[in-house]
Amino acid sequence: MASLSRCFRPFLTALALSTALFAAPQKPPPNVILVTIDTLRPDHLGCYGYRNVETPNIDALAAGGVLFQHAFAAVPVTLPSHASILTGTYPMYSGMHDFSGNKLNPKQPTLASVLHDHGYATGAVIGAAVLDSRFGLDHGFDLYYDHFQVRPGFEEDLDHTERPGNEVMDLALDWLGKNRQHPFFIWIHLYDPHHPYRPPSPYAEKYRDHLYDGEIAFADAQLGRLLAFLKQNKLYSNSLVALMGDHGEGLGEHGEQTHGFFIYNSTMHVPLIFKLPAAPALPRREIATEVSLVDVMPTILESLQIPLPTEVQGHSLRALMRPKKPTEPGASDIYGESFLPRIHFNWSELRGIEISGYHFIDAPQPELYDLRKDPGEVHNLYAEKKALASEYQGKLAKVVAQNTPDHALAEKTGLDPELAERLKSLGYAAVAGGGNTALSNRSLPDPKDRIQMYELVSAAIEEAQHGEYQPSIQKLQAALAVERDSVPVRYLLGLNYYRVRNFADAARELERVLELSPTYAMAAYHLGLAYAFGGQYDRAINALNKALELDGTNFSAAFNLGAAYLKLEQVPQAMAAFRRAIEINPQYEQAYKAIAQLQLSRGEVDGAIQQLRKAVRLAPNDPAAHKLLALDLSNGSVLTTFPVSAGPHGMVVSADGKTVYMSGDGSAIH
Repeated sequence: MASLSRCFRPFLTALALSTALFAAPQKPPPNVILVTIDTLRPDHLGCYGYRNVETPNIDALAAGGVLFQHAFAAVPVTLPSHASILTGTYPMYSGMHDFSGNKLNPKQPTLASVLHDHGYATGAVIGAAVLDSRFGLDHGFDLYYDHFQVRPGFEEDLDHTERPGNEVMDLALDWLGKNRQHPFFIWIHLYDPHHPYRPPSPYAEKYRDHLYDGEIAFADAQLGRLLAFLKQNKLYSNSLVALMGDHGEGLGEHGEQTHGFFIYNSTMHVPLIFKLPAAPALPRREIATEVSLVDVMPTILESLQIPLPTEVQGHSLRALMRPKKPTEPGASDIYGESFLPRIHFNWSELRGIEISGYHFIDAPQPELYDLRKDPGEVHNLYAEKKALASEYQGKLAKVVAQNTPDHALAEKTGLDPELAERLKSLGYAAVAGGGNTALSNRSLPDPKDRIQMYELVSAAIEEAQHGEYQPSIQKLQAALAVERDSVPVRYLLGLNYYRVRNFADAARELERVLELSPTYAMAAYHLGLAYAFGGQYDRAINALNKALELDGTNFSAAFNLGAAYLKLEQVPQAMAAFRRAIEINPQYEQAYKAIAQLQLSRGEVDGAIQQLRKAVRLAPNDPAAHKLLALDLSNGSVLTTFPVSAGPHGMVVSADGKTVYMSGDGSAIH
């Protein structure tokens, strides 16, 4: 038998090879394209029935896919909403309630990390600094293109805090061109519809009376470029495309001009469209079931037949997409929250739940709306239907309890002054002193009673960002008439006084902020700057040391601490502070220059040259660093004095009067 087997072995091998050659080639896994369009209301899209804007590409995607009529964000703020999309979890699980202060835990699986582990190339191109990689959403991406460079206080740079959609799509298409030969996942974030509404030509002219729609039309055109690329490269058929808004926009409804404050459907209702891979041509399907954006991740993973991580709280919507079973259950609880009033103003947070056409909002003055009869949520039925409201309140409490972990997952992240300025330039009032977001306190003011004050403060922030400090100061003073001890209002007022070089009033307001909120690190930082520019260097040193105690990541505080020590001719302390700035941020080239010049003043030429070389590597386009380095390499000259003087933009720390100085706007070092 053994000899017979050996005789037939060549024949059996040839047969196996022949069978393999004639077997059908294995189909590659579907590609995944996630497109999030910031601040996008569904009732401003053609496929949702709107007639005042042209969105042919979104409409075409919906025509060949599945459109969810009632999809909702879990939170009406960009960062935490995207965290919910990418992790399939609610904000109370991830700990991502707001747009700053917390970082997604790197141990929490994301859509990118799961797909990366399954062999996908993963890329993301981001349209705004509010999704900066330091907030943790880059977990699992091979490429996470944020790269926002802004000099705080320079208004001409503010546009760079938002990358326009055409630039986002240019970068995305470039990445796709390099990675289309194997399965890929790309997340494309288009920020254009976000306030302020400034669509480019010809959309600015065509939609001059409704610029928000012009931004949407422009974003739609960029989507068209993506879809054309996929089709031209024969990628469209085998790709899963998921398009959604991260939240809506108030547009004046309920007194809210933008978003983030309330949780009415004007800011919570979002478009959600799926184009499934290799789907046969079918009529457009519309799903009326209420779904949540936490369902996006599990839907994509089930479509790829990839098991869900145990942490995922959302549910796959694939069962709902089956043509013969359009009403099959499986969607998640429609939970929504806004902690912006609580975190930033110490007013009550808002939490709500939608069930069977009713929307219950838990607040100091609870609300209940029948969305079928009152889609604009104008008539509060709480007093008339207290029993139903009580039932929904119990269900809301159960949802919160079931989806809240035993311990906080999110990590704290230091918000350096530069990023704080970038966020404020986008309309985000990143001015909070902190607070426990896990508690509800019904003795706090109801946000409904503070909306006018909130809009007043928002307008003041926008004016300050455009250098209109006096009208901004007037609005903040009016806000203080409503609430005398508002921490964010006094903080913003202090910043405005600082920027008009009224350092005494700036210090007074910031001192009061720290009395009200002793752990407010940014207030201590700016108080230190106000003291310094007011000539109170001992007090500046104390305040900047306090800022570093509260936030050890503030490299700018360390650098400015060094500058203050130099004003008092305390050179060893200054050197230690500059070195600390580098320890915190090894990419901080200004600190290398400062150390180099201190070394030069002491005759330490070799050490100075080493520091200057590091500065040049970090800032190759900085002529001051090149000039200093060339001087020392050419003749080894040593600066015997180290003048420190007040310049037009701030405190100069320099041998030539201009290379290193403290920023005059008090937010970063240039």
